[in-house]
Amino acid sequence: MMKAARWYAAKDIRVEETEVPSPKENQVKIAVKFTGICGSDLHEYTNGPQLIPVDKPYALNGHQGTTTLGHEFSGVVEEVGNQVKNIKKGDRVTVEPIFRNPESSFISTGEYNLSEPLGFVGLTSNGGFAKYVVVEDYMVHKMPDKMTFEQGAIVEPAAVAAYAIQRSGMKMGDTVMVSGAGPIGLLTVQVAIASGASQIFVSDLSENRLKKAKEVGATHTFDARDKDISKKIREITGHGADIFIDAAGVQASFDTGINSLRNGGTAVLVALFGKKITHDALNQTLRELTIIGTAAYRNIFPEVIALIGSGRLPVEKLVTSVIPLEDIVEKGFESLVNDPSEVKILVDLEK
Repeated sequence: MMKAARWYAAKDIRVEETEVPSPKENQVKIAVKFTGICGSDLHEYTNGPQLIPVDKPYALNGHQGTTTLGHEFSGVVEEVGNQVKNIKKGDRVTVEPIFRNPESSFISTGEYNLSEPLGFVGLTSNGGFAKYVVVEDYMVHKMPDKMTFEQGAIVEPAAVAAYAIQRSGMKMGDTVMVSGAGPIGLLTVQVAIASGASQIFVSDLSENRLKKAKEVGATHTFDARDKDISKKIREITGHGADIFIDAAGVQASFDTGINSLRNGGTAVLVALFGKKITHDALNQTLRELTIIGTAAYRNIFPEVIALIGSGRLPVEKLVTSVIPLEDIVEKGFESLVNDPSEVKILVDLEK
């Protein structure tokens, strides 16, 4: 048996004993080192179920109901199924937790993040808030020797940010506006810097998070309540930001960002919008704006691992707390809900 943080219902996550999983022929069993708490874990905690399959089983694996959360994690391979090539016991790994439906036409085009039904380890299967986890072999990426397990646990959210910047078409010297200075927003700032952005504007409601944004390289920060953000950005840049990344996902952040863009600019929606928003399509047409949605990531984990491993993406700066599994509800989920100074909390599975 092993301890795991298991989701039963909204506001009901229990750290309890559960069975140690065994890998099937195309699966890999990993001894987990560190697992990050993600915004989507938080949504499951406060308002779930969202992606957790409760009413009917997840089609690709039959998983349903009570779920061990956690999809941002690193560890050491403990055991592999008999069909697994290229991965062996003892490998240091991080996991790309997105399920791929082998029958989907999106797999052959390389757009595997668009295959349905959408699913993630730790949501539509048991995840990394446990001593051991079993994942599909195609999810496993080896880490370079000098990369820490803490860094390895942040590859997944960093991939979300990197994919958003990649999809934005950002070029060297571009100016970038990011709304929301949570983990994804701040990682987007780091990726934009590594990709050659000249100026980066960040808005958020939390003073502490804006301070963190400055620490990781934002050139200008704004209180999201400021009504003149768009005007100020247009003044600073001369015509508006080239790229807008929405990592907040509310009407106000969307409007501010769209109004901050230069004509011909690009907006990328990374946040999971909780409510429908209204959008002025005529404004988009006349200003020739591009608005892109991004679903997680695809074909970018190796690049993100290389960037973090090289030291050019210092993602460890985002870690504000490391806690044992026992404390995950109080010092993890509750802290993230109530304390805006917390950014990325890692759970140490060896504590």
